[in-house]
Amino acid sequence: MCLVRRDKAGLDIFWLKDESLEDFDNLPDPAILAREIVESLETALEQFRGIEDELKD
Repeated sequence: MCLVRRDKAGLDIFWLKDESLEDFDNLPDPAILAREIVESLETALEQFRGIEDELKD
């Protein structure tokens, strides 16, 4: 399957510097960040399941 078959489509990926993270020495532990990401994804999945249930009715 081809990802791009239209004009003006691109997969340009770039990183934006987050100015709020100027103090890199005081970032949370990677395990804490990972846990927060998992919690956010689980919450989002739960919300999408709710939407799916509403669409079934």
